[in-house]
Amino acid sequence: MINQNMLKKLLVSTTALMALSLIVKDKVSAAERLVLTGSSTVAPLAVELGKAFEKRNKGVRVDVQTGGSTRGIIDAKRGLNDIGMISRDLKEKEKDLYSFTIAKDGIAIIVHKRNSTKELSRRQIIKIYKKEITNWKELGGTNAPIVVVNKAEGRSTLELFLKFFKIKNSKIKADIIIGDNEQGIKTIAGNPNAIGYVSIGAGEFNRELGVPVKLLPLDGVIASTENLENNTYPLARNLNFVVARKPEGVAKKFLEFSRNKNVHKIISQQSFVPIKY
Repeated sequence: MINQNMLKKLLVSTTALMALSLIVKDKVSAAERLVLTGSSTVAPLAVELGKAFEKRNKGVRVDVQTGGSTRGIIDAKRGLNDIGMISRDLKEKEKDLYSFTIAKDGIAIIVHKRNSTKELSRRQIIKIYKKEITNWKELGGTNAPIVVVNKAEGRSTLELFLKFFKIKNSKIKADIIIGDNEQGIKTIAGNPNAIGYVSIGAGEFNRELGVPVKLLPLDGVIASTENLENNTYPLARNLNFVVARKPEGVAKKFLEFSRNKNVHKIISQQSFVPIKY
């Protein structure tokens, strides 16, 4: 049976816990949360920019979520994010959004490091993806079936690949469908007979970490950030942040920060090419 003294102590403890809860809640609500969604190519860069931004802006938390450029566009239009991430330019029907270019990237054809193939022509790549060439020996390689890795719908990397090679997605006969760049790189690294395509930035970054992948030249031009910078690599693209309305507040501050020359080092460290304004 609870006596009066015990009841008083219980009431005091409960009041103290409620007060503590309110203090914690106030601190959490006081923190500004900036939500970015979209391109898996842009996401790793956005994470690093977010970390640097948080250090300079106490009380701000930058939350980065992937899902593809299409998600970034849709979320921005529906008000589900503060900033969308897309690894392409806006389409005509999307130009009601505000776009901010933060870096330049390209798309590289990749194979396993042990693959003896040194270069493929556009025609050969098209035939591989349409399963008109099915064995590496047809290309002077080992007698092994070619494992075709394609990107999932909604990924801008897929859209640019299709546009560049003038091929319909319905004509591609893929063995494996992947989502983001990291999944594609892991798939190629784990299968010596596979071929795929990913962001040059992601490919270079992982290769430097020792991941067994090889970036193939395209039209005789080496797939590299250096050749993106000198505008010689043919399959290039802009990486952009998008918002539904004229930016203000913390979103505006973050966009300005991401386009400042002081973050060029962060962009270069992610194997992307900074934009000079």
